[in-house]
Amino acid sequence: MLGLFVHIIDIALVLVLIYLMLVVIGERRNLWMIRGLIVLMLAAVLSHALGLSLLGFVLTNLSFGAAVAMAFLLQAEIRRFLELLGRGEIIQLFSPSKTPMPRPDSVIDELVDAVRELSQKRTGALMILEIGPPIDENDFSVPGVRLNADLSKELIQTIFQTSTLLHDGAILIRASRIVAAGVILPISERTASRQLGTRHRAAMGITERIENCLCVVVSEETGSISIAQRGKLNRPLTSNRLRELLQEQFTPVVESDTVAPELLNLGRRLTGLWKWTRKLVRR
Repeated sequence: MLGLFVHIIDIALVLVLIYLMLVVIGERRNLWMIRGLIVLMLAAVLSHALGLSLLGFVLTNLSFGAAVAMAFLLQAEIRRFLELLGRGEIIQLFSPSKTPMPRPDSVIDELVDAVRELSQKRTGALMILEIGPPIDENDFSVPGVRLNADLSKELIQTIFQTSTLLHDGAILIRASRIVAAGVILPISERTASRQLGTRHRAAMGITERIENCLCVVVSEETGSISIAQRGKLNRPLTSNRLRELLQEQFTPVVESDTVAPELLNLGRRLTGLWKWTRKLVRR
């Protein structure tokens, strides 16, 4: 009886840890990867319980390899998770908010028009677009000046005029509003990026650190248009190609689901599987 109680506590603690990670990760595709890892782990435990030592050995090593691969793929989310724990902001992990995604129609039109005109004039620009939960200001080197203004191509062009005080930083776009300007971003330290300009390295740096955003860059030297996501730079782009890429990223206003219901269902299934495994072993 005591052994069963210990196992229940063990499973509960693992589920809490997975829940905290999923709150930070917050993406369905990542949820499926974690499910796959859990299935591998359960299969390994079941194989050992049934005395299938060779199969258990293979599955255990597969589980270990999959865990290492996931840690590499989700390094930005894991780093975010550890930062929240380090700052003592654990409460945020238990209260995931539903985040509206921006409408593509007017926002993308205004953004692409502004980028095209900035490119034609060879005016340097750097724009951060949130494609998920809001970015924490602590992820920026300098959070910039708060604007909270409606997005328009006129405002974007005005901000990046060389005569303004905010033109050297980035603007942060959330939904259909420009939240801040003059934002200073962390620079990518990759060797390949050192041949690029500061704006391109900053775009790569912030998208390496945060996956739920992308950056649009206009080169001051050539006027070329680039887009950065997950630390990778896609360039040069035409304004039409930029529009296509943005339309692929943004969907009409919807609310992102929390992972708690999914985790609850998964917990129930794991409990059922554990009971079935115990009965099978006793036989």
